[in-house]
Amino acid sequence: MSLCSEEKMFRDMEPLLLQVLRIGFYEIIKLGMPPYAVVDENVKLAKRALRPGAGNLVNGILRKLVSLKETDSLPLPKVAGDDRAQARALAIIHSHPVWMVRRWMKFWGIEESVRLMNWNNSDPCFGLRVNTAKGYTRNDLVNRLKSLKVPHELSTFLEDFVRLQTGMQTVIQAGLLKEGICSVQDESAGLVVSVVNPQPGDTIVDCCAAPGGKTLFLASRLKSQGMVLAIDVNKGRLRILKEASRSHNVNDVVTTTNADLRLYAEKHNLKFDKVLLDAPCSGLGVLSKRADLRWNRRLEDLEQLMNLQDELFNAASMLVKPGGVLVYSTCSIDPAENEERVSAFLLRHPEFVVQPVHGFVPPDCITEKGYYFSNPVKHHIDGSFAARLVKSSRSTCQKPIP
Repeated sequence: MSLCSEEKMFRDMEPLLLQVLRIGFYEIIKLGMPPYAVVDENVKLAKRALRPGAGNLVNGILRKLVSLKETDSLPLPKVAGDDRAQARALAIIHSHPVWMVRRWMKFWGIEESVRLMNWNNSDPCFGLRVNTAKGYTRNDLVNRLKSLKVPHELSTFLEDFVRLQTGMQTVIQAGLLKEGICSVQDESAGLVVSVVNPQPGDTIVDCCAAPGGKTLFLASRLKSQGMVLAIDVNKGRLRILKEASRSHNVNDVVTTTNADLRLYAEKHNLKFDKVLLDAPCSGLGVLSKRADLRWNRRLEDLEQLMNLQDELFNAASMLVKPGGVLVYSTCSIDPAENEERVSAFLLRHPEFVVQPVHGFVPPDCITEKGYYFSNPVKHHIDGSFAARLVKSSRSTCQKPIP
């Protein structure tokens, strides 16, 4: 806004013209493209999309931007004043919503919040999980990646995973995903499955299963013994999951059910060994991969999500047999969606107790209360959370799965 004599000019600017300027600013400041080319192309774009006068305005603003950049005098807001003012400045500098920045500053302070925002703005890395159910090993996947000249590194958290910084398009075009050799899955999601700890012979429910990455990993761990019931309200995404289970050679243990978990749990008295509730959440742990998400979330959304999470938590608990395991997980880093939801659940359901996740995930990913938590800045993977709860063996059982 400092590039115009009056801030009101930007506030009142028509949306399309503002978008043209945003493109130009990004190309000049972030991409480092040749300034003359950026100015010329965006002036032409403004004239075509709007009118000749709009091109003149774009020309003047972008040329001033170039001049300021070349003299290293770009105006940046100062991080000073009270918490609100500091959050507003950081939000502008790091391109995040103010409410989000204020929330993170409250939880972790300024320095950690800045590191998190820098992570969110960096190029994301992607995880590949080898499909052991089809007999492939990580070495097989590594050899294929080497033959395709795709840079990669081995996961330090999980033996079935490989991490890519670039080359995902090459992997897709080579057919590795279509052939069922591997699937795209972040290590943080794999560690949630480790918290469930599926064993051959287990009966498992994946409560909000689609698109099915965790379902497939759970099923592969069963080694064709046991079952995974995948429940989801989205029929189309469940159909894709079912097709993927065939591609991954785990369809013998995967069953899909199109239903609202809350209604399903009330209608059926079935009980399972292990229940995974990967609850709908804000997704604040995956902002490096979902750049749009930060602008599509509002603070008000959290309250609605927390109510839904509580309802689904209650429903999932009805499917756990006495002595069975309930895992609650999210891809959020917000305590209100994580620890606070577990605490509220335990108050409503004293028949459950927390089982610390020691032995299931690396010690570095375990909180003081025994929960799993991956910190994007610290662990260089998506942010996620999981709590492992065990139901008292004295609880009444209606109808166990054989």
